[in-house]
Amino acid sequence: MDGLVLMLKNNPGPSVCLFSLIFRGIHGLLQRLPLPKLVHQDEFRSWKWKNLSVSMVHSLLTGTWALTCAAIWPETLHDLRAFHTPLSYLLVCVSTGYFVQDAADIILTGHGRGSWEFLIHHALVISAFLYALYTQLYVGGAVVALFVEVNSVTLHLRLLLKLAGATSSTLYHVNKIANIFTFITFRLCSQFYLTWYILHNYSRLEHAAFFLFAIMVMNVMITVYFYRLLRADFFKHTTHGHASKRFVAD
Repeated sequence: MDGLVLMLKNNPGPSVCLFSLIFRGIHGLLQRLPLPKLVHQDEFRSWKWKNLSVSMVHSLLTGTWALTCAAIWPETLHDLRAFHTPLSYLLVCVSTGYFVQDAADIILTGHGRGSWEFLIHHALVISAFLYALYTQLYVGGAVVALFVEVNSVTLHLRLLLKLAGATSSTLYHVNKIANIFTFITFRLCSQFYLTWYILHNYSRLEHAAFFLFAIMVMNVMITVYFYRLLRADFFKHTTHGHASKRFVAD
């Protein structure tokens, strides 16, 4: 493990590209799986289903991985700037590869306009994660940021069920509750902690202004997404706005 991570640290850019290609390979494998009838009949739904399926793999992997790193090495939570382990560095490298692949998939398939919010999100994440990989600083912060992937599992499942027309199923209604719980626990709380850490240690953090800007943009986006989820799943509404790729609530 140490030898592998040392190689990654010496070549972070090519390493990210390698993991991006691996996720692209996973995308190709998932395309061989049968699609629900409702999804198969619509080109956009078909693309979205396949894209979300890859995202689900990433979320299951990195969400569990991030929590494991924090549980085994609690120092990760206390020193977001300097502390990291080979396993946490590898996690950030793998996750960066996924975000590069996903951004490329959105753009190259012509869905960039409808997913502009997510492209902004990806740009901020990729730049922050690449900074961590090249400088070996804030790897712990990236690990905490990946706690949100636990919520992404329920969020992706919600959208997959909507695409398949299964919103009346028991699974959808159970997941609806679980989604709000994980959103608050793993997404909102993680963002709050990262925001507090940057503000509390602002004077001693390198490039603190950039990270504060990025986290504040994320905070605004997450607040909007949370409102959309509450409105769609728990409050009646009469209007349907144009939805982004993944945080479609209506």
